[in-house]
Amino acid sequence: MAGAEEYFGKALAIAQQAAETQLGAIRVAAGLVAEALAGGKRFWAFGTGHSHALAEELYGRAGGLADVRAILEPGLMLHEGLQKSSLLERLPGLAEVLLEINQVESGDVVLIASNSGRNAVPVEFALGARKRGAQVIALTSMAHTTSTMSRAPGGQRLFETADVVIDNCGVPGDALIEVPGSPELTGATSTMVGAMLVQALTVEVVARLAERGETPNVLRSQNV
Repeated sequence: MAGAEEYFGKALAIAQQAAETQLGAIRVAAGLVAEALAGGKRFWAFGTGHSHALAEELYGRAGGLADVRAILEPGLMLHEGLQKSSLLERLPGLAEVLLEINQVESGDVVLIASNSGRNAVPVEFALGARKRGAQVIALTSMAHTTSTMSRAPGGQRLFETADVVIDNCGVPGDALIEVPGSPELTGATSTMVGAMLVQALTVEVVARLAERGETPNVLRSQNV
């Protein structure tokens, strides 16, 4: 019978695959972030829908980088309604507003998380950031994004707009487990694996900064 045990096995296998295959991309991405922070530039994190949780994973976290700037636009998150966030993340032009408000600029690095990588806001955010001279790290599911069409006006998907792509190794649709009697698959992995990948990125950035003789600006838990 399908259940938690099956999910653990399959989810951990995806996490292991990501750990084994994405180390090179994480090292390249960490080099970009370390270079930016050492040069006084900024490291931004952004995601829409459930992917906003990965921006929060990088932001204000014990053991994390104090210099992360998370873009947490309420309408693109979930607490104002699933339908609202789903519609807004497809809205052309909204990314440009967010880029202007947050003043992303040349030399910055932006991590954009989007499992499908197909909606207008994350794609246009990446394009706008690069137009301003920033470098873009995409965290996405390559299996999902290459199996679907873009909703962005230009027809690009997120991985096609990025300087570095980190694959969360998830399946199309994100959910893994087929349960007899249930019409839909259950058990998503994008947030679980994504959190692991951005924490690995953080550790690599801290190591790169220390190697440069910089003192990494790392947050300590307020509960210690």
